[in-house]
Amino acid sequence: MLRRSGSSVSRCVLAAVVAATLAGGLAACSPSEPAEPRQEAATSSAPPSSAPEPSGPTYVADGSAADNLPLFTAVTAQVWSSESRNSGRAYVDALVGAGFDRAAMQVTQDATTVGNPVESLQFSVRWGETECLVGQVGPSTGEPVTAVMPQLAEGRCLVGTTRAIDW
Repeated sequence: MLRRSGSSVSRCVLAAVVAATLAGGLAACSPSEPAEPRQEAATSSAPPSSAPEPSGPTYVADGSAADNLPLFTAVTAQVWSSESRNSGRAYVDALVGAGFDRAAMQVTQDATTVGNPVESLQFSVRWGETECLVGQVGPSTGEPVTAVMPQLAEGRCLVGTTRAIDW
């Protein structure tokens, strides 16, 4: 019986030590005074800027395709939520407006050979020598899909026939 009793006592002591350690550790995580805001206020000597901070992602001219994917995705979502969601030109124009190079773009047809809207519209921006930003929208995809993909042969981003971007 002493053994059981000792074993129970040992478990109780162990539980108490663990609880005390956790409580002490948690107390150490809680600052007693808000030191961070005071330090920031004391070290911040720059005058407030009158220029508004950019909201959302921005174009990074010297960045990678991955750096520019957030903007590419945001532009795609904006056009997708508009009345022009089925127009390849709308995606191209919006991407050009955001800073992307029209000469590096490809877009597929908006309509089938019988004049119906396509099930899937694709558009892309060639980035550097090896990557592409690729977007796909349409009823067959549901929500817009964007990705960074490797370039294909001859610097192309999309497979198959694309339309001329001549506007």
